[in-house]
Amino acid sequence: MRVAYVCTDPGVPVHGRKGASVHVQAVVRELRRRGAEVHLVAARVGGPVPAGLAGVQVHPLPRVSGPPGAERERSAQESAEAAGEVLAAIHAEAPLDLVYERYALWSADALAWAAGEHVPAVLEVNAPLIDEQAEHRVLVDRDRAEEVVARAAAHAASVVCVSGPVEAWVRDRLPDPGSTATRVHVVPNGVDTTTVRPPVGGRNRPAGQPLTIGFVGTLKPWHGVATLLDAVARLDRPDGTQVRIVGDGPQADALARLASELGISDRVDLVGAVDPSRMPAELARMDLAVAPYPDLPDFYFSPLKIYEYLAAGLPVLASRVGPVPQLLDHGATGVLVRPDDPAGLADALAALRDDPARRQALGRRARQVARERHDWSTVLDTIVATLPRSVGDALGGRQVA
Repeated sequence: MRVAYVCTDPGVPVHGRKGASVHVQAVVRELRRRGAEVHLVAARVGGPVPAGLAGVQVHPLPRVSGPPGAERERSAQESAEAAGEVLAAIHAEAPLDLVYERYALWSADALAWAAGEHVPAVLEVNAPLIDEQAEHRVLVDRDRAEEVVARAAAHAASVVCVSGPVEAWVRDRLPDPGSTATRVHVVPNGVDTTTVRPPVGGRNRPAGQPLTIGFVGTLKPWHGVATLLDAVARLDRPDGTQVRIVGDGPQADALARLASELGISDRVDLVGAVDPSRMPAELARMDLAVAPYPDLPDFYFSPLKIYEYLAAGLPVLASRVGPVPQLLDHGATGVLVRPDDPAGLADALAALRDDPARRQALGRRARQVARERHDWSTVLDTIVATLPRSVGDALGGRQVA
């Protein structure tokens, strides 16, 4: 089984550390576990080869360059257009059986090539990128971007979306929604439960040692870390907790200043970004984990961090927003709180801090649910089930590469 994984997004280094990079690596790793020969076609490679990806041949696309705006968009379009030529060259060596593409703003040529060669193709959509680009960065040629996503979806045998809101966004852009509706599916994210797991011996916090509250993710406003710091500052026993923030981003300096202003700098550890191979060890240092999302009007995420928290056997506190309540069973695998409510979050943190038996029960159930429902093997099974039988027969049984 020969598979080409295509990522033409210059913002996603396929060997990188960010969440999108980890997602790419997880899917490629799972394909290889099933015996597939994977070719990675990418606009940006990034750092050293991640664990489990040795032997994956990387085919770099032309580098995207230029300042934000029309010049960079043209460069990104030219890079994405080259993906079809790269696939043709790979196919000429030996036929490809599947093309799997992570949706990017300007990329439809890879899927157009696959359709022309009758190679089954998956389009994986993780976010409404057009809206993101227009709101948070610079988007000049929106009409072209809209045409690209419509073309890409039309050429794919299956379009998999990480959440219901993302699915709705895709359906709004289909050229013929009636004829393509059955090809669009919701398949949430997952986690490698063989790598991310509870610490050996469990979490046995010695008496008198502060409880470690953890957060993992990019430090951007829509992750709500400022609300977490505000909540920690409100706790009645300030010496009873320590906050460990794993990740980097544009808010890092502002969050450090906020911790100082709140008088909790000595209890906040801003670790920065870590290599994905270190993430299991970081999660093992935490006693509970938080996803304090604000009340965003268009919450579309399928948060990788929550899947990792669950797999690590951590009790999870998360905002009751978007698809999060469908992921976390309140009172069974985690605790849901109102978004943008530091006082309510502080109360929930204090309740778990003072109830180790409840933390352990939540963590055990979280781990069980992660293994049963959210392992990447289960996610890929779901995706494969949307494809032609020939692909399912080749990838349905999990093999060791």
